Amino acid sequence: MKYGICNEIFKGWALEKMFSFISSLGYTGLEIAPFTFEDSVEKISVATKQQIKDCAQKYNVSIIGCHWLLTKPEGLSLTSPDVLIREKTARYMCKLVEFTADIAGEIMVLGSPNQRNIGKGQSLPEVKKYIKEALIPSLEMCKNKNIDICLEPLTKKETNFINTAQEAIEFIQEVSHPNLKLHLDVKAMSAESKPIPDIIRDSKKYLRHFHVNDANRRHPGSGDIDYAPIIKALKDIGYKGWLSLEVFDFSPGAETIAQESIQYLKRFV
Repeated sequence: MKYGICNEIFKGWALEKMFSFISSLGYTGLEIAPFTFEDSVEKISVATKQQIKDCAQKYNVSIIGCHWLLTKPEGLSLTSPDVLIREKTARYMCKLVEFTADIAGEIMVLGSPNQRNIGKGQSLPEVKKYIKEALIPSLEMCKNKNIDICLEPLTKKETNFINTAQEAIEFIQEVSHPNLKLHLDVKAMSAESKPIPDIIRDSKKYLRHFHVNDANRRHPGSGDIDYAPIIKALKDIGYKGWLSLEVFDFSPGAETIAQESIQYLKRFV
C-alpha cells in the first residue's frame, strides 16, 4: 500500500511547495481535484499540466488521478431528465479522461453526489439507465488510456443513489465494463450497518482505490475510527493500491493534516 494525498487540502499553495512538502513526509502520490485549478478542465493550460508532471517527476510523486469530477462547471448531471444536460455531462467526462491522461493519472473517482441524485418523480431503473449511457463514452476512452473510473458509495446525507458498497458493486456488475471499478471511503463506510473490515473483504474483487479519513470528516487518527482492523482487512485481501487522504474539514491546517495522518497510518501499514 502507498500513501497518497488530495490536493484541495493545500489551497493557495504553489505547486512546487506542495509537491516538496508531501514528498518530504513520505507521500508518493497526489490526487487532483480539477476545480482547484479552473472551473473546467478544458481551461487548464498546457503549461499547468506540464508543471504538474514536472513537479511529480522532480519529487518522485505519482499522479494518482482525479476526484470531485463533476463539481464544476455548473449544470452537469448524469441523471437529469434533460437529454441535452446528460449529453453535455457525458462529453465532459470524456474531457476529464483526457485531462487525467495528460497528467499521467490512472484513476478517476466518481463521487459527485449532487450530479447523480435520483430526482423527483424518477425511478431507480431510469436513473441507472441514464448513468450507464452517460458513462459508456468515457469508459471506452479509458480502455485506451489505462484509466479506471471508480464508483464511490456515499452516505444518504450526500446522495440518494448508491449508498453502500454492495449497491455500487451491483451497479458495476450491471454496467459490466472492465474500466469501471469500486472506490471505498472510510467516512462513507462508517455510515453503513456492516463493519468496515467486512465491507472491505466483501469488495475484494472490485476494489481499485481507497480514501482514508474519519467519520468526523477530518483525518485518520483524529476521531473514533480505529484503523488497525481496516488496514488488516486491506492486507487480508491483498490490496496494493493507494491509501489516499481526503478530508473535508481543513481547520487543523494542511501541515497538521498531512503530518498527523501519515504518522498515524504508518503504525499499521
